Amino acid sequence: MTELEKYYNKFNEDKRLTRRHGQVEFITSMRYIHKYLKEMSDARILDVGAGTGRYCVALAEEGYDVTAVELVKYNLGILKKKGSSVKAYQGNAMKLSRFQDESFDMILIFGPMYHLYSFEDKLKALREAKRVTKAGGVILVAYCMNEYSVLTYGFKENNVKACMEDGRLNSDFHCVSEEKDLYDYVRLEDIDKLNKAACLKRIQIISADGPADYIRPVLNAMDEETFSLFMKYHLSTCERPELLGAGAHTLDILRK
Repeated sequence: MTELEKYYNKFNEDKRLTRRHGQVEFITSMRYIHKYLKEMSDARILDVGAGTGRYCVALAEEGYDVTAVELVKYNLGILKKKGSSVKAYQGNAMKLSRFQDESFDMILIFGPMYHLYSFEDKLKALREAKRVTKAGGVILVAYCMNEYSVLTYGFKENNVKACMEDGRLNSDFHCVSEEKDLYDYVRLEDIDKLNKAACLKRIQIISADGPADYIRPVLNAMDEETFSLFMKYHLSTCERPELLGAGAHTLDILRK
């Protein structure tokens, strides 16, 4: 069993996305998914790295034709037990050979880039997504952002000196991750480099959760009216370029 499988056998992904900070990410991502689905007729959606099905099941319940691929058997089992119409398979984001070229109108890649540690592996996943996307289709790719990790794990939790000493943080304060670290972190220029190599055109890029992960206790203590105001604020600012690299997650939206 890999370290990733051990981690997700214990981690409750469904619960994360229903907590207040997770709701920010989910509500925001779904807003942009729906924005581009409006362009499509009878859209076929592929959710790569679907986890326990938080996104793909919700979309299937709206009536969309949804297929899911998930690496971790434990997550896949939870997804299948939900009894939705999602066609779910075990698979790897870097090898979608089960699917023919140009099979889907929209691809979601909301987990794989968190756990691929080299530029080459990320590029493989992006190229596979491109291959199975129809011409003119949309690919939405989520990333974990570098500065969030440095500020929280590095400085807030007082690990910065140890990380610089053991090479997990370089002199430019860029995270250097290995498989044992579970997560990989990027900056906007890293994402741009991947898109250029994959020959994919960006439509837009957003901060999926903005400051939400930094202020979890504050969000949890908010009454519903204040949380609604926070969501209104976040949705009005999530496209602002000065905020893109600061949040925990960024959502890159690409056109084939």
